[in-house]
Amino acid sequence: MILLSYNCNYKKSTPMKENKQLLVLTHLSQLLDFVSGIGGFVVPLILWLLKKDEVVGMDEHGKAILNFRVTMFIFILICIPFILFCGLGIAGLIVISVFYLVFPILNAIRANNNQPPSYPFSFKIF
Repeated sequence: MILLSYNCNYKKSTPMKENKQLLVLTHLSQLLDFVSGIGGFVVPLILWLLKKDEVVGMDEHGKAILNFRVTMFIFILICIPFILFCGLGIAGLIVISVFYLVFPILNAIRANNNQPPSYPFSFKIF
């Protein structure tokens, strides 16, 4: 006896769109940290979760942003004991805040030029 099976569980494939402006906005939304505190993590996370299957490059750029954000948070946690015990952690926090300002802008430019994201010192978590 031959058994035939039919898979009814398929997703309708929608073509992915290219949206450089959304990629640029996702990178620049990290700068919301300087205004709201947590918005620089939440907004890119929401944009990535909602658009990673719809926009070309959003998955790659979103993962790079989240890896950068989590890595910098780990570095901040490492700096805190150094602030408490010897004050050297303040220099580390200054360097991290410069990274928070410079790298989103540089990667927004890279996204606008159709280049892959490049966040140095980031752990591959996602």
